[in-house]
Amino acid sequence: MTGPKKRKAFINLLLALLVVALAIVPLVMKRDAEFAGADGEAEKVIAEVRPGYEPWYKPLWEPPSGEVESLLFALQAAVGSGFIGYYFGYQRGKKKDQEKA
Repeated sequence: MTGPKKRKAFINLLLALLVVALAIVPLVMKRDAEFAGADGEAEKVIAEVRPGYEPWYKPLWEPPSGEVESLLFALQAAVGSGFIGYYFGYQRGKKKDQEKA
């Protein structure tokens, strides 16, 4: 590997380690914390502010369990990430083809 390629690989490795640290550090620092979503917290605040509040709509379909809901959320994230990754890869390949021409 040449100098700039080594530097780029080192920076990529550092960024990957930073992402892993960002995921692990909160779990280590707050071992007993409950990492719930913002939806549940919002429901609590609404119940405190307006105890008789009724939502003005109902979902068309509710997942049968929390696991299915988590699966659908992860699937949505994966599809979105795949689309974004494909787009950036396509644009990069297009740019390289233009540089060669």
